Amino acid sequence: MSRLVVPLWYRMHRPIRLGCERTGTAGTALEPSIPPCPCDTVAGVRGRSLAAAAGIAVAVLVGLPTAASAGPAAVARADAALVRALRAVVVRPQGPPGASALVQRGSVRHFFTAGLGDVRTRGPFHVDEHMRAASTSKAFERAIALRLVDAGRLSLDDTVAQRVPGMPASWGPVTLRQLLHHTSGLPNFTASPGWQRALAGNPERYFAPREIIAFATGMPLAFAPGSGYEYSNTDNLVAGLMVEEAAGSSYESQLGARVLGPLRLRETSLPSTFLMPAPYVHGYDPQSRGRYQDISELISSSATWAAGGMVTTPVDLNRFIRAWGGPRFVRSATRMAQLDFVPGAGEPPGPGRNEAGLAIFRYHTRCGVVLGHTGNFPGYTQFIASSSDGRRSIVVSANEQLDLGALAHPAVFRYMRAAFEAGACAALAR
Repeated sequence: MSRLVVPLWYRMHRPIRLGCERTGTAGTALEPSIPPCPCDTVAGVRGRSLAAAAGIAVAVLVGLPTAASAGPAAVARADAALVRALRAVVVRPQGPPGASALVQRGSVRHFFTAGLGDVRTRGPFHVDEHMRAASTSKAFERAIALRLVDAGRLSLDDTVAQRVPGMPASWGPVTLRQLLHHTSGLPNFTASPGWQRALAGNPERYFAPREIIAFATGMPLAFAPGSGYEYSNTDNLVAGLMVEEAAGSSYESQLGARVLGPLRLRETSLPSTFLMPAPYVHGYDPQSRGRYQDISELISSSATWAAGGMVTTPVDLNRFIRAWGGPRFVRSATRMAQLDFVPGAGEPPGPGRNEAGLAIFRYHTRCGVVLGHTGNFPGYTQFIASSSDGRRSIVVSANEQLDLGALAHPAVFRYMRAAFEAGACAALAR
């Protein structure tokens, strides 16, 4: 998701001062020399006693690979490196108040946190608390589309002109395959000054999907369809309308019927308002002198709809990516099309070398290859990935929007991207 600028009137509200000490000397991106933060926690998820969780907290935080607390030494070292990477993000100047990672290897899950999920209450991240899914919402949308392809309701060669009346003539030849691949050339609505003004004027209001698309219709194509790659949020809105036309029902109903229901993602939704379901991890925008503005409920989810409006939890994101990254969510022929990769990255980029498939990215990391998606939204940054068999997975989250852009704290994002890779390494560790 492109950086969404926080309106000045909202920045004038009184910010919150962060209570957790944010000092330390930087080392490497993955293993900085940082003193323990009193806000750090490490816990097992499901099936682990409190005593066992506490044992992991001690072993990982001091970097001791003990078989009693974390299994094989290589796994313990990878988990310890992940905790250090999360802490490295949190202690950066203008870094997020907190960060978390849910790692699953086979049937065993661990949840690691650094810093705060709520500055006011000084509470940590919790594995079952809601967050903005940001652009990982795109993966859910493409899952719906490919399931409709499996059902014979859509074809990857269907065009915008065939499925979505009322679009510009230059958009007509664009195929569903190109929309899902970000090779359509469609202009990005988040780059439209009209959309930016509308959002700044009243970020809490409802935006209809076609209203959002209209902000991009006066912009030229970035390139001839199929001749290049460029990440565009407009691709997802048009693909969402193709889903509605093919299914004869709303996108939201198809989301429930084809993804959320089958995967039992009970805490995941696509709201149409700015409100967050309780409980939720609070999202922040850093101010000066260690102060933070809570922007969790600043912007309506409808402002980005299928491109970034979903709300979910780490548990649900983890369950989803294990299915979406694995081999059995769609039929084999559709899976082959899904895994047709071209050079390209999302916003923000993921770890290592990035390649773009149909609504899924392939990340070549120093520890191996994972499949997934990234996302950011005001107050939140996400990375989800799994092994190609869906048995190893990672969800890394922070409660601040981070990216390479000048307004999205690129110096901090360097550490966040290192945490993405540390998470992939922990998931793949054996």
